Amino acid sequence: MTPRDASDDPSDLPEDNRWSDLDRPPLNAASLRRALVRGGGLWTSLDVVPATGSTNTDLAARADELPEGAVLVAEEQSSGRGRLDRRWSAPARSGLFFSVLLKPGPSVPVERWGWLPLLTGVAVATGLSRSAGVDTALKWPNDLLVTVGGEERKAGGILAERAGSGGGGVVVGIGINVTLREEELPVPTAGSLALAGAASTDRDTALRAVLRSLEQWYGDWRAAEGDPAASRLQEAYAAGCATLGRKVRAELPGDRSITGEAVAVDGDGRLVLATGDGVQEPVGAGDVVHLRGV
Repeated sequence: MTPRDASDDPSDLPEDNRWSDLDRPPLNAASLRRALVRGGGLWTSLDVVPATGSTNTDLAARADELPEGAVLVAEEQSSGRGRLDRRWSAPARSGLFFSVLLKPGPSVPVERWGWLPLLTGVAVATGLSRSAGVDTALKWPNDLLVTVGGEERKAGGILAERAGSGGGGVVVGIGINVTLREEELPVPTAGSLALAGAASTDRDTALRAVLRSLEQWYGDWRAAEGDPAASRLQEAYAAGCATLGRKVRAELPGDRSITGEAVAVDGDGRLVLATGDGVQEPVGAGDVVHLRGV
């Protein structure tokens, strides 16, 4: 259980059932702010709310008034969203549900902003490896995978959306199942850090690690003007991507699909498929289904 000190604001805690599940203590917002919000760093504010519809929606609504580096965390989301408008829901305090506000311009060309979800995936996987001691992999473009009982399962997802006047900012939402139990899984293909045998499921520790990792990767990428090769982002993503080397089916907009072997992630962050007729086709948007193991 995470200790609290006399300086902690009671408003940081859910009021109605703060300790109803002793395996799932609330996040220590004051401690997180002390550890992460500092002069010269990326993170400029960090707020924890007991519940909300969607942290992405809430943060996007304030994108113009907030500086880059605002972080909004919810102990529970009632309208969490994934890609393709899929719902993301989980019991209160069973995971990490948060959004961050990034404003990459003008140092990073807009055409390179598409790397932000992939960058976030690398940062999340790196941070969780360090803090939770669990092996994770990335499914293109934005799913976090863990292994439960020898099966590949989804334990997290990322959703990036343009925000602010003229689309000058990007809100990146991250959802990670931390202590979700087998009987609580929304679908059989879902998983959690706990079910994957994580050495630690302390959410405060995990959130600090993920945000520090994201700060480092984002800083390097921005310093390289968004160049995925110069910042080593492209190399790191490929190394951790479970989709590469697999036979997959890409379900594309317009009810079209492509089946082939995923052979690369190109400089634009697109997944390159080698099809049966010898053509290499890049996929920039769509849903990817893994058809066989490595």
